[in-house]
Amino acid sequence: MELTAVCVLLWISCLLHCNIAHNDVFTSIGQMTDLLFTEKDLVTSLKDYIKAEESKLKQVKQWAEKLDSLTLTATQDPEGFLGHPVNAFKLMKRLNTEWGNLENLVLKDMSTRFISNLTILRQHFPNEDDQTGAARALLRLQDTYKLDTHSISTGNLPGVELSNLPYKSTMTVEDCFELGKIAYSGSDYHHTEQWMAQALRQLDEGEESEVEAATVLDYLSYSVYQQGELEVALQYTKRLLELDPGHQRANGNLKYFEYQLSRQREAEQGGKAGQEAGKRGKRGAEEESNSETAEDYLPEKRKYEKLCRGEGLKMTTRRQSRLSCRYYDNNRHPRYLIGPVKQEDEWDRPHIVRFHDIISEEEIAKVKQLAKPRLSRATVHNPETGELTTAPYRVSKSAWLTEFEHPVVDRINQRIEDLTGLEISTAEELQVANYGVGGQYEPHYDFGRKDEPDAFEELGTGNRIATWLFYMSDVAAGGATVFTEVGAAVKPLKVSCYTLLFLYPADLKAALDAIILCRNLEHTYSSTKYLSSLVEPKATLDALLLL
Repeated sequence: MELTAVCVLLWISCLLHCNIAHNDVFTSIGQMTDLLFTEKDLVTSLKDYIKAEESKLKQVKQWAEKLDSLTLTATQDPEGFLGHPVNAFKLMKRLNTEWGNLENLVLKDMSTRFISNLTILRQHFPNEDDQTGAARALLRLQDTYKLDTHSISTGNLPGVELSNLPYKSTMTVEDCFELGKIAYSGSDYHHTEQWMAQALRQLDEGEESEVEAATVLDYLSYSVYQQGELEVALQYTKRLLELDPGHQRANGNLKYFEYQLSRQREAEQGGKAGQEAGKRGKRGAEEESNSETAEDYLPEKRKYEKLCRGEGLKMTTRRQSRLSCRYYDNNRHPRYLIGPVKQEDEWDRPHIVRFHDIISEEEIAKVKQLAKPRLSRATVHNPETGELTTAPYRVSKSAWLTEFEHPVVDRINQRIEDLTGLEISTAEELQVANYGVGGQYEPHYDFGRKDEPDAFEELGTGNRIATWLFYMSDVAAGGATVFTEVGAAVKPLKVSCYTLLFLYPADLKAALDAIILCRNLEHTYSSTKYLSSLVEPKATLDALLLL
């Protein structure tokens, strides 16, 4: 008994450990790919179970058909049938033995193996937080790239060639309803309305679903009411009551909405509404006349979302004509004198240069292989506590690789040193990042600012003076690196990289601005090397960007 209790405790402990180890799965496509293979194994196990059940039913059916024919013949002349001694013997045998065997066959549980596999694999399943996180990531993508619910529901995402996507997936009424419920749970009534309306449209178009239209209308009317649309909320409530006249909450809401609308109409008759309309019209005219000025003062979030969509870029045709391509050997460096690397100008002010074919496919594969088992939720530095913590504005997983783990890592580090001229001895380990559903890194600085003098003290490397980032994935849509102040956006391109050099004490905000990795419509892999200096450079130079 004690041994059983110990085994149960160990099993529960294992399940809890595995669940903790696999939380935030939605933040990494690298780990989500494992779930696909887990699901494939489950499907194989399920098909085996179906075959076993079908085999059992086949045996039962054959027995029933044989006995049906036999009993039909025997009951026509029972005495004559039993007059044959073999028939009499076989009747005794069937009832005493064979029917018992059939009973055992029918009672045999063919699902044991499948349930066992399901129990083992369940420890790798995502949890409720992962489902909620993936849903909210989808809502973020919807806002950033101004996607309508119909496009998302039908799988028609921008920048993706649908003819090349055999795995294009559509959303059911249940899917849309679930997104609406998750938005509702966070008091996000705007997205609740959008996704409940999409679910209702699909129901109206005839899609079969276990979700009832009355349930959708209940959420829809309340979310619309919360946004101040009383008349629309009343219309949805009336439609709900047509489907379910006894709906208690809807009957109460109907009276309340009608009462509030009557009060609004009384106010309009008193002229209050006209005065408010006049104020709104005047204010609207002022906003329209100052639209261009207001554009310059958009919150940083709206600025970077526009850049992520490819809007608001500040590169004129004349400036673009000055961009060029070249071969680069870093002042005749011995390793690149014969085989220089490819450079392409992406931006002029600041100077952004993309290095092409700077890392091989084999090196990318090895870096991914080394990093994948160690991927964990990416953290940020909390300036108040000085500790590393997760944050909703950084949705990804990362791992760190040292040069002695594999020759590929050492070779990559040497390449960075050769092309930048900066020492690797005080650099941080190679960081590998994997962005999952709606992965992003909102406005941030890679270096410690003036009010964070001890940001990297625990690393013993000094403040960061440069960032080198390899793109290890091609992305058809989203995933750009943008700079809001200069209006620059650079799309990821596999086997290319960028280097960002911080030569302080110049005010870096004036030279550059916060780095932003746009939300991904597809997953991306990247690896980053942060180079640091224990001694602050005395020279004040312009910030240099190599991308």
